[in-house]
Amino acid sequence: MTVAETIGWGILGTGSIANMFATDLVENGFTIAAVGSRSQTTANDFAATYNIPAAYGSYEELVADPTVQAIYVSTPHPFHAENAALALNAGKHVLVEKPFTLNAAEARTVVELAESRGLVVLEAMWTRWLPHMVRLREVIAEGLIGEVRTLLADHNQMLSTDPASRINAIALGGGALLDLGIYPVSFAWDILGEPSSIAAISSPTATGVDRQTAIMLGYPDGKQAVLHTALDTRGPNTASVLGTQGWIEIAGIWYTPTSFVVYNSENEVIEGFEVDVVSRGMQYQAWEMERLIASGATAGTVLPPAESVAIMETLDAIRAAIGLRYPGE
Repeated sequence: MTVAETIGWGILGTGSIANMFATDLVENGFTIAAVGSRSQTTANDFAATYNIPAAYGSYEELVADPTVQAIYVSTPHPFHAENAALALNAGKHVLVEKPFTLNAAEARTVVELAESRGLVVLEAMWTRWLPHMVRLREVIAEGLIGEVRTLLADHNQMLSTDPASRINAIALGGGALLDLGIYPVSFAWDILGEPSSIAAISSPTATGVDRQTAIMLGYPDGKQAVLHTALDTRGPNTASVLGTQGWIEIAGIWYTPTSFVVYNSENEVIEGFEVDVVSRGMQYQAWEMERLIASGATAGTVLPPAESVAIMETLDAIRAAIGLRYPGE
């Protein structure tokens, strides 16, 4: 694959997140070659909406399409590993919606399969590639706030209270942590790396998933991350990174395209970053995927597969601390 060649995308699953991703692909000139659903009617409707040339009523037909080189997996969490493996075994590169899988064991299996096939597998943690996050990492690397000591981040939303909703279904990997808490946990990994201690408390829903969860991550050099997530209370969804010579304050909604301000230790503004992003911003992860494929690389530096596995290990440890297990584990 060379940079000049067009990469045909296949969309596996047709839920709300798939619609958001497809919109950003279309608006930014990507090629969607095919879509696959468990229903031919649903696939046809999705294809008509985004002018996709091929629509399939099964995932097996989708991954067999020779015009597709990259598959975007957007099914519920418990099916990520199975669907990613289906695509990888068909010789397709895979972008897997976050969380990468249901647990770390599944994540390791997917990554090992991709490595054995020489294919790209990338977690669709789209925030990592947004312009404000790129600049934020540069600010930290330049030492503008000194040594980073603390990270604060929340992700709280008012979601469906219907017990039958996927977010409340334990059989579908529901709960605040994997759907929402994955964002601040991944952010902590991005800025602070691997934690050495993990503590969490949680309150469950009537269906047995976590309704809200507070997380504290400790690090060998004394750094800390304080994170919170909830699925039934709307919050500011802001984040801050505190250093010995200043801090960065990210505006809401911090995990989407937004702005931030850098302050020094005297509360003076030393830099401001203003958002300037076309579409929702999910196209940046697609550009990264295509860059990896075109270059022949199977891992980048922003979110390599090994880190996605490690993040799942952290999520497993948080779930162990709050007593949340999913069926079949």
